Amino acid sequence: MNILRFEDLVAQGKVAGQRVFIRADLNVPQDDAGNITEDTRVRASVPAIELALKAGAAVMVTSHLGRPTEGEFKMADSLAPVAKRLGELLGREVKLVSNWVDGVTVAHGDVVLLENCRLNKGEKKNSEELGRKMAALCDIFVNDAFGTAHRAEGTTYGIAQYAKVACAGPLLSAEIDALNKALAAPKRPLVAIVAGSKVSSKLTILEALSKNVDGLIVGGGIANTFMLAAGLNVGKSLVERDLVPAATAVIESMKVRGAEVPIPEDVVVAKTFAADAPATVKAAADVADDDMILDIGPKTAATLAAKLKAAGTIVWNGPVGVFEFEAFENGTKTIAKAIAESPAFSIAGGGDTLAAIAKYGIEKDVGYISTGGGAFLEVLEGKTLPAFEILQKRAAG
Repeated sequence: MNILRFEDLVAQGKVAGQRVFIRADLNVPQDDAGNITEDTRVRASVPAIELALKAGAAVMVTSHLGRPTEGEFKMADSLAPVAKRLGELLGREVKLVSNWVDGVTVAHGDVVLLENCRLNKGEKKNSEELGRKMAALCDIFVNDAFGTAHRAEGTTYGIAQYAKVACAGPLLSAEIDALNKALAAPKRPLVAIVAGSKVSSKLTILEALSKNVDGLIVGGGIANTFMLAAGLNVGKSLVERDLVPAATAVIESMKVRGAEVPIPEDVVVAKTFAADAPATVKAAADVADDDMILDIGPKTAATLAAKLKAAGTIVWNGPVGVFEFEAFENGTKTIAKAIAESPAFSIAGGGDTLAAIAKYGIEKDVGYISTGGGAFLEVLEGKTLPAFEILQKRAAG
């Protein structure tokens, strides 16, 4: 993917004395008192900011936070807690600037945080007027927010369209490189794990991957629909009966290419969906009408682990069972450990996937952990993200 990279501009001496506008993803979770409960995104934004500061730029940073109503400020929507945390991480005061669209005062070698960009009228609909005004604030626009790359908004697309220079920050560049490595030019065999409660929410991803991957591991409620397509009883498990033809089409699409969708040979069932529900391991063919499948069984987990350890590239989105409940976590735990032990290049994304990675402590053993949920899924679908598209257009001149 041909894009300008901020790191290259810095190395070429093109950032000194410039006004730099960074679109970061600082959309962090907060408690009722407004305290940040998890600051990964703030920490991840620091390298781009420090790069700009060390180069002698005047730095402006903005992000969205939550889903505010445009033009209506509420304290709950303010980036004030983020400004405080960013200041601690940078070791300097980070001033929060409100009503910034018509002008921002910031000295070279200094940084300000611009209040929640989604408060600006026209942000969501990518108004041309707003895009041009924001572009006029800077010499260089840096998109470092992969989590919003699938949205064509004012600070992800409009400003990139009209700024003198538009480039990708280090976080976005790393994401592009990892996705290219995993999907555009993967080392084979390429194995994808797509799990979750519903086929309907990930059908387009399954269809897109079925044309490219060598193995497609399905898990969770998605696996139940595939089991039904394979003629197995799934009892009272979460399943989408109307999507059995779609699951069958994915299986056939893989088969034509000599690839496969492994169907579970054993499962872990319970009579109710509860953490303390007694768990029973059963052959997939022995599921009763009143059983609920909540995990893959140990034989299936071992078979899949072997496939992952023999893979060249692994793409992981979603836990394969109800891993939050101890009795039904073995499948996800086995998969996670197999990915950690595999020599394959692995890329993982999605909130539940990240929670599983954290639970089993394998962060350092995953090749790349994607910072974007919806954006990651859209790349898996084969879509070109708007933020990538405009950066490519700008790089092409």
